[in-house]
Amino acid sequence: MSHTPIQLVLEARLEQAAQLKKVVDAIKDLVQDCNFDCNDSGIALQAMDNSHVALVSMALKAEMFSPFRCDRNIALGINLNALTKVLRAAQNEDILTLKAEDAPDVVNLIFESSETDRLSEYDIKLMDIDQEHLGIPDTEYAATIEMPAAEFQRICRDLIAMSESVSIEANKDGVRFHCQGDIGSGSVTVRQHNNVEAPEKNVSINLSEPVSLTFSLKYLVNFCKASGLSSRVKLCLSSEVPLLVEYSLSGSSYLRFYLAPKIGDEE
Repeated sequence: MSHTPIQLVLEARLEQAAQLKKVVDAIKDLVQDCNFDCNDSGIALQAMDNSHVALVSMALKAEMFSPFRCDRNIALGINLNALTKVLRAAQNEDILTLKAEDAPDVVNLIFESSETDRLSEYDIKLMDIDQEHLGIPDTEYAATIEMPAAEFQRICRDLIAMSESVSIEANKDGVRFHCQGDIGSGSVTVRQHNNVEAPEKNVSINLSEPVSLTFSLKYLVNFCKASGLSSRVKLCLSSEVPLLVEYSLSGSSYLRFYLAPKIGDEE
C-alpha cells in the first residue's frame, strides 16, 4: 500500500500552551462553536453570543507563534467545549503545536513537555460552521479608559452583587461605575492616575466628550475572565455604539469584546 504524503497547510507552534488555554477559557461561556480563521497573518476568530448582545473578536498574530505557517486560508470550525477538554491535558508550560491538513476534518494538537520527554497528541473533529463576518466599523470613541485588568474585574464582581446592570459614566472627573438594585445602590469612581513606581497601576482617561451608558454586568464579569491574559484593559465608549473591552496579548495580538448598551429602562 502506498500512502499519499499528508499535505500540511497549517502549522502553528506556541511556546506556552497556557496562552491558548486562557484565551479559550475567556470566550467559551459566550460562544460554543466558532471558526478559527487561519491565514498567513495568523489565527483570528469572530463570533457573537447566542443572544446577539456580545461579540468576541480575537487575533493571534503570526509573530506569537514560532514557527507559523499557513499555506492557504482555512477555517477550522471548533466546538470550544471539546477544545477546552483537550487543552486540559496540556500543562501550562507545554509547547503546543496546532496542525491541519488541506481540506481538514480534524485539527491536530501536540503538547510537548519542556521538562520531560512526554509528548501527547490529540485530534479534534472539525465542524462545518456557517458564520457571517460582521464588519466591525472603526469608531472614534468619546472616551477611552486604560486601567489595570484586575481593578476592572474587582469593580464588576463587587457591583454584580448589587444589580444586574451598571452605568458607566466618563467625564472630566473620572469614570464612575454605578449600579442600582433591589438591595440598594453602589458606585465606584476611578480617576486618572500616574504611578511612576508601578506604571502597571496607571489609569489613563482620554475624553472628547462626556458619555454615560448602561450595560449588563453578567457580560462584563464574563469578559473579565480574560484578565489572566493581560495586566491591562482598555474600555472604549461612545453613545449608542457597543462598548469595546480590549485585552492586549503579546505583540499586536488581542482579545476584544463588544457589548451592546441597554436602551431605556430595560432591566
